[in-house]
Amino acid sequence: MKKTILSILTVCTVQVTLAQSLNKMLWFNEPEKWEIKNNSLSMTVTPQSDYWRISHYGFTVDDAPFYYATYGGEFEAKVKLTGAYKARFDQMGLMIRADHENWIKAGVEFVDGKLNVSSVVTHKTSDWSVITLDKVPPFIWIKVVRKLDAVEIYYSFDDKNYIMTRNAPLQDNHPVMVGLMAACPDGNGFDATFESFTVKHLPDQRRVEWLKKHAE
Repeated sequence: MKKTILSILTVCTVQVTLAQSLNKMLWFNEPEKWEIKNNSLSMTVTPQSDYWRISHYGFTVDDAPFYYATYGGEFEAKVKLTGAYKARFDQMGLMIRADHENWIKAGVEFVDGKLNVSSVVTHKTSDWSVITLDKVPPFIWIKVVRKLDAVEIYYSFDDKNYIMTRNAPLQDNHPVMVGLMAACPDGNGFDATFESFTVKHLPDQRRVEWLKKHAE
């Protein structure tokens, strides 16, 4: 019995990284112009589109492009972002969505000529947090890690050194849509490219601890 549990524990702790097959994903608010080439997604972001719920502005919008797959359990997702930002609030990044009232978008947002690492966490109402960058880099990596009942948000310029920006709540043990989001609230659209989108399965932490506890 002990050997069996240890074998299960060994299998469970293996982390598998998968380059998500973009051709098998689904659209929520499909834009008019988009293309998948070499497993990268390029789109012209829909003008006057966004995700926001109620707080501060008093309106709710849920109409920006979101290309997603559904995942359960714990995972790490990351992507390389390149955008031809033009107008105020042009944005792109990753989105984790349980339903229309519970979602997180994490990425970058162009405001007053500067690029911000940006996150919006929504549980019935939305909040917004930003870190302003000194300059607009040619590209940026965004990573989200779902652990238990929370999501950790990171950014990087080289896909090696990641800086954590936020830890936000998200209901655990509930399947979510995970994917690529872009929005253009003020402008006439911009070109956005998502490269190297990957999803890494993470073993459920509670189950791993249970297996460790019962291995003896």
